Amino acid sequence: MTFKEIKSSFRSNLSPFFDEQEIDSFFYLVLEKFHQLKRVDLALQPSLKVSESGLEQWNAVLEQLKTQQPIQYILGETYFCDLVFKVNEHTLIPRPETEELVYWILEELKQKNQNYAIVDIGTGTGCIPITLKKNLPESTVFGLDISEEALSVARENATTNEVEVKFMQKNILETSDLQHQFDVIVSNPPYVRNLEKAEIKTNVLAFEPHLALFVSDDEPLIFYRKIAELARKNLKQNGLLFFEINQYLGKETVELLQNLGFATIELRKDIYGNDRMIRASVD
Repeated sequence: MTFKEIKSSFRSNLSPFFDEQEIDSFFYLVLEKFHQLKRVDLALQPSLKVSESGLEQWNAVLEQLKTQQPIQYILGETYFCDLVFKVNEHTLIPRPETEELVYWILEELKQKNQNYAIVDIGTGTGCIPITLKKNLPESTVFGLDISEEALSVARENATTNEVEVKFMQKNILETSDLQHQFDVIVSNPPYVRNLEKAEIKTNVLAFEPHLALFVSDDEPLIFYRKIAELARKNLKQNGLLFFEINQYLGKETVELLQNLGFATIELRKDIYGNDRMIRASVD
């Protein structure tokens, strides 16, 4: 069977679940992962064939995609800020919106050779602290998470990307002090309310860890309040707090930070036009 025929099979089998553009993106991700071939290679050699054993791999991926399992979990990895990160069922899949948050932090920390102290709370794959350490090699970077399974993945990702990040298991809601003073505290905590589950796609709802996604409708800002309170204690003078936020709760999150005494607060939209990121400073 040719790769062109496999692509056609992907489209016909997956069209009930995904649009054509997304199906094609799956196809090319698998093509590169399994065969180290890119779109241009196939365009130049349209009659390329796959071996029998290779076809079995493709069919296995197709069956998993038909259950709407995320392609990143199927392949076991994803890209974030041009780095490769291992992912599994214990970690959220890093999103483009979180890349925007990381780039914003890097914009703020312009003196690349300075030794900043940075902590990421709810680190998951470690994509935020690892990317920051990669771009700010002189900095001391920490990553905290409640899940030891997620931290195991994060440690592996740090090794793969050749950086040193200090990962620690911690339940942030039961933490009274971070034990260090930081230049930057960043978090992309759980923020999806249960009432919003109807908006969540099956591939997220059925496969990604709910512990890292959902908060109760009664206390949707519980993590933001706790982390902001810790930031008041553990940020250095002129330190910065960065959050990724629920797009529906931008105003409420800003008000929370104002009430806790933060000074300059900036709310930014993501590439999709949704309220998604906040920066606040301690004077």
